[in-house]
Amino acid sequence: MTSSEAIWQDLGRIRAESPLVHNITNYVVMNSTANALLALGASPVMAHAVEEVEEMVGLAAALVINIGTLSGPWIEAMFLAGRAARRKGIPIVLDPVGCGATRLRTETALRMLKEGWPAVLRGNGSEIRALFHSEGATKGVDSRHSAEDALEAAQGLSIRFGCAVSVSGPVDFVIHGDSVLRVANGHPLMPRVTGMGCAASALTGAFAAVNRSPLHAAAHAMAVMGIAGEMAAEQAPGPGSFHVQFLDALYRLREDDIAGRLKMETA
Repeated sequence: MTSSEAIWQDLGRIRAESPLVHNITNYVVMNSTANALLALGASPVMAHAVEEVEEMVGLAAALVINIGTLSGPWIEAMFLAGRAARRKGIPIVLDPVGCGATRLRTETALRMLKEGWPAVLRGNGSEIRALFHSEGATKGVDSRHSAEDALEAAQGLSIRFGCAVSVSGPVDFVIHGDSVLRVANGHPLMPRVTGMGCAASALTGAFAAVNRSPLHAAAHAMAVMGIAGEMAAEQAPGPGSFHVQFLDALYRLREDDIAGRLKMETA
């Protein structure tokens, strides 16, 4: 069972060590996810050129692959980076954005899983179900299924591919084999801002850089996301100001905020 003290310890390490998190992510969220990592205390780099991704991985403490805006050259870069990260032994977080919406997305993510890449697979309920069932059931990048709906699929993927699976929703679930953690932090404004799920994946990369347990790294990232979202919503009347307040909340997050707000339990 994880705890607020363990989350605070990880956050302290991120702020002290500022691990470099290499993101190959989508055009929509590059700025917002980089700012989220900076506010948390990590160091982001957004490098996707085929000519440099392997060299950049050599400098990184974690790799985050986000398939939100795929193209042929980006897929090539993702596979070069993923294989380099595997050779180096650094954690990989895979965000299968929009899986189930198109064959390209689903098949690309499945190839990555079959190569044994991710320490953590992090997506919404529909994306996780699509990967498990190879079904076309998503609505763009939005989820038609709750995290609870995807529990069986998440456990199946975790067992099949040996990774932790982090499923986001009004309540988040993080699964690794038979271990299941439930995180009930967050706020309804969060899905009203584009890229919040992508930010969760980026922050998961930062926590995975300092915590060797994929289960706990993923759960700690989701707890910090949710707590920062609650703090931001208390200061924001709408989604525009919420985004700004969310970055500020990540930056000013303190131990008593985590201890006082954490809603995490074994499911």
